Amino acid sequence: MSPDRRSFLKSAAVAGVGAPALGGTLRREEVAHPDRRQACDAGKSVHSILEEDHPYIYIDPCMQMWPDADFHLAHRHGVTTYAVTAWDPHAAAASALRLKREGRAGLLLAAQDGDWVGYELSRLQAFHEAGLRMMLLAYNANNQLCGGCLDRTDGGLSLLGQRVVEECNRVGIVLDLSHTGRRSTLEIIDRSAHPCVYSHSNVDALVPSPRNIDDEQIRACTSRGGVIGLVSWGPLVMKPGTTHRPTLDEFIEHIDYVVQMTGSTRHVAIGTDMSIGTYPLHEHDPFGAPAYPSFTARYNEHVTADIRSPERNVEGYSDYAEIVSVAASLLARGSGILGGRRPRHPGREPPPGVRRGVRVGAVATSSRGCSGGNGPMTWEMGFVFVVIVVALVLFVTGRYPIDQVAIAIPVV
Repeated sequence: MSPDRRSFLKSAAVAGVGAPALGGTLRREEVAHPDRRQACDAGKSVHSILEEDHPYIYIDPCMQMWPDADFHLAHRHGVTTYAVTAWDPHAAAASALRLKREGRAGLLLAAQDGDWVGYELSRLQAFHEAGLRMMLLAYNANNQLCGGCLDRTDGGLSLLGQRVVEECNRVGIVLDLSHTGRRSTLEIIDRSAHPCVYSHSNVDALVPSPRNIDDEQIRACTSRGGVIGLVSWGPLVMKPGTTHRPTLDEFIEHIDYVVQMTGSTRHVAIGTDMSIGTYPLHEHDPFGAPAYPSFTARYNEHVTADIRSPERNVEGYSDYAEIVSVAASLLARGSGILGGRRPRHPGREPPPGVRRGVRVGAVATSSRGCSGGNGPMTWEMGFVFVVIVVALVLFVTGRYPIDQVAIAIPVV
């Protein structure tokens, strides 16, 4: 039986997850491998364990964790920080660099949808103080703030939505544009004083879908310093006219597209939308529901309709530990998303023309041999996996220090 919500939140509200954070002082080599196949067959998302950690700092800007997740193993899947967007969120985030050195994984609190704001702007500061660091204003459907990407109309930002954008800028909540209506995303980008992010969206030119984004949205976001989190979720990678499960190479085409368009890897992230633990089955209103576009229909027919199945992600990246092979594929393509760069030192002014606190593509350094002072990183120090979302960039660059992301148990 799964724990009740109160017990779950109490146990999960820690500054970093992994053996040191939950249940004592287990060391990596003392943790047994779970029976992944048996758990997956039962509908629980379980990921393989890496015997040895890789040198990259990997931050997933969109995923879910559930009460039956194996928190004591979260640091062994190859992920440094998980941006959790669960319906009943808990969170605590800590410095990704420190977590990497300690062999732990961190949680960063994000919210999908802004309807919880109601008509009370004060709730934004309250939730920020509780640990919220990133949020969507709308999730597929229109609400009091703006339009959703699946609704019939998109009127853009409401007057209240304009104030919410300003308040998020003021308190330090990064605006996530995935699941949001096209017009609304462009208006949010235009109104925001800080960069915005698509945490888990793909390229509409490659895979037309109301959940994907077009060239204008990509250019608008990245021209303001934002980041596009390309997502390995199968329905958003499945090409028109195909019936097979999408491959890792087909997913990487979306990365290449954004890199070629922007001329840089500084605006690219990887968001998986994967789960750890058992994803709840969607509840259906017996009185009916709006006829939103069924953009997953082809995938459901030809690949799988089981929302808990690992096959809902692309072949080659449905398990967090496969990030090692993803990195190898990017290296084989010569992708600049992997590379060595100089660490960003707190207090140092950003390059000319870049506002302090909004530098994009800030370094995520290897835990091994990072030099102190002003010395540049070398390739011997290991590759740097810049899979980072604007939220964490703002923390690293000093606008919103990540060490100030406190333990959080927001109750929606």
